[in-house]
Order: sequence, then C-alpha cells, then structure tokens
Amino acid sequence: MLLRFPEVDRRALYPEVSDGSWRDWRWQQRNVIATLEALEARFPLSEVERLGLRRTRGIFKLGITPYYAALMDPAHDWCPVRRQSIPLPAEAETRPEELSDPLGEDHNRPVPAIVHKYPDRVLFLALDRCSVYCRHCTRRRLTGQETTDLDKQTMAEGVSYIRAHPEVRDVLVSGGDPFLLSTERLGQLLGELRAIPHVELIRIGTRVPVCNPFRVDEALVRALRTAEAFVVTHFNHPKELTAEARDACERLIDGGVPVENQTVLLRRLNSSARIIKELNHRLLRIRVRPYYLHQGDVAEGLDHLRTPVQAGIEILQQLRGHTSGLAVPHLAVDLPDGGGKVTVQPTYLVSQSAKESVFRNYKGEIYRYPEPLEGDCSVPYDEVYRAASETAQASASASAPASAPASAPTRPLLNVITG
Repeated sequence: MLLRFPEVDRRALYPEVSDGSWRDWRWQQRNVIATLEALEARFPLSEVERLGLRRTRGIFKLGITPYYAALMDPAHDWCPVRRQSIPLPAEAETRPEELSDPLGEDHNRPVPAIVHKYPDRVLFLALDRCSVYCRHCTRRRLTGQETTDLDKQTMAEGVSYIRAHPEVRDVLVSGGDPFLLSTERLGQLLGELRAIPHVELIRIGTRVPVCNPFRVDEALVRALRTAEAFVVTHFNHPKELTAEARDACERLIDGGVPVENQTVLLRRLNSSARIIKELNHRLLRIRVRPYYLHQGDVAEGLDHLRTPVQAGIEILQQLRGHTSGLAVPHLAVDLPDGGGKVTVQPTYLVSQSAKESVFRNYKGEIYRYPEPLEGDCSVPYDEVYRAASETAQASASASAPASAPASAPTRPLLNVITG
C-alpha cells in the first residue's frame, strides 16, 4: 500500500502568509504562538483549554510553531497534536510522588551543561529553548525558563569536562533543542566534541523535524555529517509524519546522517498498538528506525498523560510477531530520581532447567528449546584480539596529528548505536 504523507495546509490559520515565509524556519520561530490571546486569535479553544492555559501560565511556557499549530484538529479535543501543545487544567495539579527533576539529573550535573549518570555516557545540555514546548516535557524545570543560563560559557565548560574524562565515549547533545542553535554554533560545538579522541559516538536529540522541519537544510546536514553525528528525533503519532517532516528526515539520511526515533507513550493520544504500529511503519518507510517507546516520566503535572506500565507491555505483545522486528521498539522506563533506563518486554520464557528452556511464542503456543551439553561460554581468542586492538590503537594515537581539523571526518561513520 502506498503511504501518503500529506502536506500541511496552513490556509485556515495563516491565509496571509507567503510560501517563502512559511518555509523559512526562522520565520516559524519568530512567530511561535506564546500566549492564550495569540492562540485564541488563530485557533478555536474550548473552555477547558482556556482554563488550562490560565492555570499553567506561571508553571511552564506555551510555545507552538505556526507549522505545528496547523496540524491541530479544531474539531476534536483529543487530537494528539492539540493535546501535546495546549495544556489542560490537570497539568497544574501535582501528586506527592511526582518530581520536579524526575530523572535525577541535577545531582548528576558536575557542571551546568553536563549530566553524567552512566559510566561511559553524558548528556550535554546545549540549549534551553524548544521549537514547541511539549506538554509532556520532563525537563520543564530547565526548558523555556528565564534563569537556566545555558550559554557559550557553559558549553565551553561542558566540552572541557568531557575532554578531562576519558571514560566518556558517548555524548548525547540535547536541551532544549540543539537544532535551534545557528548552524555555525552547532557545528563548532560538534567539531570540538569530535576532536576529543575518546569520544566515539555523538547523538543529537531533537524535535525540530516534527515541529519545524524547514530548519533541516543542506548546511545543517553537512555540519552533522562532518561531525559523524546520529540524530534521534521524537515523533509520537502518525499525524505528525507530514510531507515536510518526511523531507526533513530524508534530507538527513540522504546526506549520510542516521536518524532514529523515540516515542513517548501518552495516555489516550497514542496508547494503542494500532497507532504505534502505523507510526513505526511510516517511520521505516522513510528509513527512520523506531528506537525507544518511552514510559512517561514521573514529572510534576503529567499524571493525566502517563499510562500504566502494563499498557506498554501489552502494546509490545501485540506488535511482536505481527510486524517486522524493526518496527518493535524497546519499551524503556527511565527510573525516578536517577535510577537510569531499564527496558521491559512481555515474558516469553515459561520455565528453565539445565536440560531445556520452555517458551511461549507470540501466539501463546509452547515450544521447548533443548539446552546444550556444554555450558562454558568463555572466549579463548579474546585476549589475543584485545592485545592486538590495544597495540593498534596505541600506534594510531602516537602517529596522529595533535588535533584533527573539525571540517573533515577523522574516522569511519559508526554503524551501531548503544542504549
């Protein structure tokens, strides 16, 4: 079946805007809808939404690009784009167990721009602004606030921290949305990270292909490819996969930048196997790999959007065996207060012994897997291979120039991504 990726029709909301302005990402950012009054002038609001906007005014910013606003269904309150963009009154209510810092990032921030929670990975907070302020944002204590102070100085401190910690091999650049930096500034940051010898993998978390896809131009693609970066984007519903979003993703991929997707499971917005399957099929059609399906974080005011953990497990169970493995993401729970990510899946192992393991398949049928007679799983060649690899790395380091130019790749593009 041929999949349609319809173009966004802006005529109802922005009839006066020219094609050139509409497709200018800077125009989109300059004209972000940021107040109840500005939104109501363009879009019919319900009384509940007006109340939600008033109650959350001092809690978390409103911000919707005109492009993303044009995706909202004016006739249905449960439009997934509308509910991700416009707050409900429940967002102003906080349960005792909810946390302002649900992932325990602040007590793992050795410098303002760095969260160092895992042994070999860091989160680099490059910016505190977004193209759209998603109502399910887990980092709302930082994003869109007036006092975050993520600036050039904090970025320089972040790079220095990574340079001084050789155990860091993987850097996830996030924020806020790093794609809202100028291409020059983002390219400079990525070049500095790529020049650090022990940094193997650079990932960038962004929602710009979803909310302001016109930002993804050839200059940005070149900067990302030069830095050998991966892009991890954030589509939550097939309605967001428009022709413009498809073009942005394909521009990245055709330019040599791998793109993966993380979806947040949102109650009553995408909390069904049918929606997740269609979303992932459409992503794969444009060569974007579904990566994580995230359980909602325990952030303040988000109880109304979170699903029970069992709902995510049941969605995976309905996907496994009924679609290709590439369309089945990891279901991830980021444990409260800094416990880190764990993945969850349906249980297929029924019982286990030294003789055999018993499984059920996706249909519920029982199968027996005979265990081998021998259980020694050591790898005799490992010491030989490791010694040879260490010798080769030492030789390469000794012969390498003091610093590699940031304008050209210095090593082959990695073709794997770690969790």
